[in-house]
Amino acid sequence: MTGVLWTGEEFLKAVGGRVVGSAPSAVSGISIDSRSLMPGEAFFAIKGDRVDGHDYVRDALDNHASVVVVEESKLGRFSRVQPAIVVDDVLKALERLAVAARARAKGKIIAVTGSVGKTSTKEMLRLVLSASGSVHASVASFNNHWGVPLTLARLPPDADFGVFEIGMNHAGEITPLTKMVRPHIAIVTNVEPVHLEHFPSVEAIADAKAEIFAGLEPGGYFAVLNADNPHFERLSLVALKSGAQVMSFGQAKDANARLLMHSVLSDRTAITASVLGKDVAYHLGAPGSHLVLNSLAALLAARLMELDVKAGAAALADFKPSTGRGERHVLTVNGGRATLLDESYNANPASMRAAIALLGQTKATRRIAVLGDMLELGEKADDMHRDLLWALEKARIDLLFCAGPHMRALYDELPEKRRGGWAEVSTDLEPRVLGAIRPNDAIMVKGSNGSRMSLIVKALNARFSAGNAPA
Repeated sequence: MTGVLWTGEEFLKAVGGRVVGSAPSAVSGISIDSRSLMPGEAFFAIKGDRVDGHDYVRDALDNHASVVVVEESKLGRFSRVQPAIVVDDVLKALERLAVAARARAKGKIIAVTGSVGKTSTKEMLRLVLSASGSVHASVASFNNHWGVPLTLARLPPDADFGVFEIGMNHAGEITPLTKMVRPHIAIVTNVEPVHLEHFPSVEAIADAKAEIFAGLEPGGYFAVLNADNPHFERLSLVALKSGAQVMSFGQAKDANARLLMHSVLSDRTAITASVLGKDVAYHLGAPGSHLVLNSLAALLAARLMELDVKAGAAALADFKPSTGRGERHVLTVNGGRATLLDESYNANPASMRAAIALLGQTKATRRIAVLGDMLELGEKADDMHRDLLWALEKARIDLLFCAGPHMRALYDELPEKRRGGWAEVSTDLEPRVLGAIRPNDAIMVKGSNGSRMSLIVKALNARFSAGNAPA
């Protein structure tokens, strides 16, 4: 056991339920995955969309979990399971532990939502705030109904800062999560036409994002909003009604954190900004205009907490995009090199345009876009795919490969010489893409998770890694 996150008494009081076997004296961490569980951690057997954690309770105990939390209705599966805490609902038990973690927290809490850029902004906040204290933040994109309480339950009581990403697909999903997190600062990166399949309009999406203000701690804390987004005023009204102070970031002249200039370089982005009247120049450790405003939101949050903004800005030089969100790979192709931009994590119209623009800013003999369907866009999905044509033109994309029925609408708009290939699914497109790559190409791969474009990224890396490159 590496440390004590919860004493046994605290843990049992928060989780509730009845104990089978010996109660743990201490819990060093919280896990929902028996594969990554460390000795001394508590295992919550959550039932997900595809996996039921109760199927892995024995594995968790074999890996020396301090205790497993299981449901009364599932107890009949086991001839003997201990030490265990038996509850009516495992997820509800995790939520109770999360509420207890927030109640004992001493640090400042920041929550981030938005149609695009939540995870990048969270990671930038992690870096910026680390210059001034200890930071607890969610791993990966743990931003849903189980990811947020899991992250909160893992919050050390003495952390100086907690950063939480909150996502949603439907109206009403953010409210219970933000009320659990109770942030001092709530950031909305932007509002874009994402998940339109589940909303009547983009304005309805803005209203759903504005739910994050429902959990703001009382006492004049802050709503940090994108001044350049067309829904700024709509969000501001909701934030003000919640009692928040509205602060803004963007290129707008009256933005509290205002972008003055930036330059996208091959491996980083140089930025000059004014944050509450104080000029700061810094480098962001990844190229991309779409990342710049996210860094302003992070610096503004730091300044609102009266932290050292220059130290925080300097820390942004260490920012690196996570897997599938702009991560760069060098491919060895026929004795030369090519650049792969992995944007395969997810996609919507705004993030797709940003990724295409980033490809256009990448030095290369040819620029190749490999795009999969953007999902959950509703009845106007084909039009939204077709509308990407102007972004491809502006970025001077030389060749386009597409996968999925919606991407067919875009592919058919291209002149013949720029058509690389179309397929119904990514696996059928894969051999065409691999056969087209040449030295000095830049290739960007992007699509919604359901389009499975990450398979093409894996295939490119496997074929053109240094050890497997063709002669």
